[in-house]
Amino acid sequence: MGSTAAAAAASALPASAGSGENLVLILDYGSQYTHLITRRVRQLGVLSLCVSGTAPLAALEGLRPRAIVLSGGPHSVHAKGAPTFPQGFLDFADGAGAHVLGVCYGMQLLVQSLGGAVEPGEQQEYGKMDVEVTTPSSALYGEAEAGKRQTVWMSHGDEVVTLPEGFEVVARSVQGAVAAIENREKRFYGLQYHPEVTHSPQGMETLRRFLFDVCGIKADWKMQDVLDEEIKTIQSMVGPDEHVICALSGGVDSTVAATLVHRAIGDRLHCVFVDNGLLRYKERERVMSTFESDLHLPVTCVDATEQFLSKLKGIEDPEQKRKIIGREFIAVFDDFAHKLEQKIGKRPEYLVQGTLYPDVIESCPPPGSGRTHSHTIKSHHNVGGLPKDMKLKLIEPLKLLFKDEVRKLGSILNVPDSFLKRHPFPGPGLAVRVLGDVTQGNALDTLRQVDEIFVQAIKDAGLYDKIWQAFAVFLPVQTVGVQGDQRTHSNAVVLRAITSEDGMTADWYYFGHEFLVDVVNKICNNVRGINRVCQDITSKPPATVEWE
Repeated sequence: MGSTAAAAAASALPASAGSGENLVLILDYGSQYTHLITRRVRQLGVLSLCVSGTAPLAALEGLRPRAIVLSGGPHSVHAKGAPTFPQGFLDFADGAGAHVLGVCYGMQLLVQSLGGAVEPGEQQEYGKMDVEVTTPSSALYGEAEAGKRQTVWMSHGDEVVTLPEGFEVVARSVQGAVAAIENREKRFYGLQYHPEVTHSPQGMETLRRFLFDVCGIKADWKMQDVLDEEIKTIQSMVGPDEHVICALSGGVDSTVAATLVHRAIGDRLHCVFVDNGLLRYKERERVMSTFESDLHLPVTCVDATEQFLSKLKGIEDPEQKRKIIGREFIAVFDDFAHKLEQKIGKRPEYLVQGTLYPDVIESCPPPGSGRTHSHTIKSHHNVGGLPKDMKLKLIEPLKLLFKDEVRKLGSILNVPDSFLKRHPFPGPGLAVRVLGDVTQGNALDTLRQVDEIFVQAIKDAGLYDKIWQAFAVFLPVQTVGVQGDQRTHSNAVVLRAITSEDGMTADWYYFGHEFLVDVVNKICNNVRGINRVCQDITSKPPATVEWE
């Protein structure tokens, strides 16, 4: 997240955080675990926000964090162009009275910047490693842990060899490398390992001690506060006579966003559900029925199937597909706004979208690569896929929340459990599950049938709520098979099911043998044109959740 995102984060602080006295700021230097630090802090009841580690100080204006965490990253502090915190950062932290905790790369960056030395280690440390607390006076561990060992997750090639003035080593690895450092007078702390991952079993306790015992932060961040503050923000943003359009997809995010905005401005919200021809099996009928019977939201359904599919015909590049879909969505919303203006005599000024924090994080280039640290994983149609000349101004009330937090918010808003427990569905729909040209042959209808059989089997087996997301993928390849004593040359599909907390990392779900046999038989016997079914057993990382 760059300066714009940081500014948005500053304006989105809930009232309970006041001027930021209980705020934890995470500076991202490109680690795949950075989002986990954000989540772990929130799980302890403290508001945390993640911004780019190289964002200019001006982007942090107005934030007075009680604690700042410098994340890990894939770089060496010695590498040319390695990311570093902005000029004046140390003075900013001191002026805010903030405690600074460097994690992995963040610790090495802190040491080097304060006059210490970091060099390539004689022995690199990756994976599980034991560390021993070496002093009873440690603020991070406490007197009771002195002399004890704990297992942690290491991921570094460089190591600290000389400490800056005023620092002491409070833990070392079994190989002798510096594992934790402290300068309590200057409020600087460092961990060479990742306390935020589950592979560091006592890591949450270390974070808890840092936040509550060292920094004196209070655990006062609650979803009710987020709801109250978002309603105030929307009411102050949208004038008393202005109208708002909400893009409803039928998923958890847009539904919770719509319900929240409806509570804030009432009937001046006008929801639109777009059938873009890329929906799941009978999705339109099912979703519209739920909107009317359970949520009582004012929803207009627009059939834009031909508009979307005609623009996608012949397009194979995933990023281009996402951009086209984002552009066509906005065109539909602009047209809807024009017709609404003719009806009510006033043009809507705003568009509500259910953008989440992971969407923002994954769509922003991170630091260290020349573009900043990590590579953009994808252009989310809510973020990177929007045209620059869009006429509607955006309202994104969920953009600082993770999926599980959105579900908690939805529960407070009395959104039915049946909606809150729905598996995530990508904004571009089946366009990212039909690899290549989505208009090829009968690919979309074939995929809908396969997906319906797979998901229904999961529900029938009582597994739906145990799985974060399950879906099928249509492959643009044909394989040889034998069906009905005849040789066939038909398509293959892939089944994917994952478990996750927030969609940022995920593990594949292990199905029993009998379940898979039953599902494969149902697919091959009931879906014409499919003679091979595969299962995706790749975690995230290295793969993403979706195939495109």
